[in-house]
Amino acid sequence: MGTVALAVTDGMLHFELSLAYEVFGSAPAAVTVPWYDVALCGPGDVRIERFRLEPDHGLERLPDADTVIVPGWADIDEEPPAELVDAVRAAHEAGARVASLCTGAFVLAAAGLLDGRRATTHWAHTDALAARHPRIDVDPDVLYVDNGSVLTSAGKAAAMDLCLHLVRLDHGSAVANAVARRLVVPPHRDGGQAQFVTTPVPAPDNHPLADLFPWAMARLDRPLTVEDLARRARMSSRNLGRHFRSVTGTSPLQWLLTQRIRRAQELLETTDSTVDAVAEATGMGTATTLRRHFNRTVGVPPDTYRRTFRSRTEPRATS
Repeated sequence: MGTVALAVTDGMLHFELSLAYEVFGSAPAAVTVPWYDVALCGPGDVRIERFRLEPDHGLERLPDADTVIVPGWADIDEEPPAELVDAVRAAHEAGARVASLCTGAFVLAAAGLLDGRRATTHWAHTDALAARHPRIDVDPDVLYVDNGSVLTSAGKAAAMDLCLHLVRLDHGSAVANAVARRLVVPPHRDGGQAQFVTTPVPAPDNHPLADLFPWAMARLDRPLTVEDLARRARMSSRNLGRHFRSVTGTSPLQWLLTQRIRRAQELLETTDSTVDAVAEATGMGTATTLRRHFNRTVGVPPDTYRRTFRSRTEPRATS
């Protein structure tokens, strides 16, 4: 959907740049919606850590993009290059949606795009961002912040969360889920940065709940309880709660509710099922229960959400 410009210059981090290119560079095989045109924009040849890149276009092309992505900035003690800051500011003034990944927030801050706004960056650098730019409301406890035309992500893997969020905004949950499946990452993570500050993210299939998650996801239409999950995981309810908090940053019931809401979003986007049918398919029981939880979690009622996404998704089928 439109052009995504990756803004690069000497001193960028290659992880966030590569991650963004993986998300926006090509659509999954099963996705037929118009995909993004990706442009690498920089001031001539640039050095990205140990690599040297030759951008497709100069930084002056940023204002022509629909979305501008600013990857992580390696040396936060140094001011970002003025030409990069000016180009990012000009892109925003031209109407581009601007998103920073990890410490790329320091570039957006230097451009004045975060003044008076809530923003985040890698947890290790939130204090520095707040001290250097006191007009920014720095939130160290979230994976990303969406201010509409300006978005910021926390560190490293949280950049993936933000990129998938952008795909979800543009194409809906079903397409974002397809991208996540191709990249073998969760389409949406719960919790905030706090869960990652001292505890490393477990490797796939390398934690006690690895088999439980897909089992529960396949049974979201059923009234699962904590005892059901504990029995399947072959552990006590208290032990299950400890593992859930360690792996997901939340409780078993909150995790279940989040998955039910995500499933409801997908059904609302991709089918013409009634709200009652969606409630039944997601284990909510009644439309009243679904509306209450959906409105509290997503911020709008299910019917409003469906109308918003009707123009963004493929033709729906009744389930």
